[in-house]
Amino acid sequence: MGRVEIKKKNKEEALYQKGFQLFVDKGFVKTTIADIAKAAGLAKGTFYLYFKDKYELRDKLIARHSGQVLRAARAHLAENPVEGFENQILVIVDYILEYLQKNTMVLRFINKNLSWGIFAEAMSSSAPEETQEVYSALLEMMEREHVSCERPELLLFTIFELVGSTGYSCILNEQPVTMKEYLPYLHTCILRTIDVFTGPEQKQEV
Repeated sequence: MGRVEIKKKNKEEALYQKGFQLFVDKGFVKTTIADIAKAAGLAKGTFYLYFKDKYELRDKLIARHSGQVLRAARAHLAENPVEGFENQILVIVDYILEYLQKNTMVLRFINKNLSWGIFAEAMSSSAPEETQEVYSALLEMMEREHVSCERPELLLFTIFELVGSTGYSCILNEQPVTMKEYLPYLHTCILRTIDVFTGPEQKQEV
């Protein structure tokens, strides 16, 4: 990567970092593009070289942080391997929830959009690297465990939609109950969701 490319990458990264910080501290509505550019030490016009508006920056930040959480969860699973797709998903889910409990700033920013951040543009070449990597890895995990599913993207979307929305409510608001109290029910819902989308007849012959 040449010097020009490095400078462009550094500017883009500065916009990501300052945008995230301002969205969390000031709120998305109150944060302007001028605020983000100024915080990043850039001219306002430079912002438009990377993002068409602050909504695109927000959407890419959600996808980026969601992907990073999933990447960390996959690394945790690799260090703590278990057999079976269902058990592997539960390990990933538990890690994500523990991570979000420790990093509530990320949870507040993602704001129930964990599944959207991962799968909204998962098939698009313009999706963040973290998103593409995580989505591909989950599909590979299903194939490796001989799980047959007609619509794997919908299965994964549903699982992480449950995790994101219930995690947000139970962790931040402890409503309707705490995350600890709700976790066994969430596990049951996830396992039944997997059954609905796969079913015994769809399991591949090993």
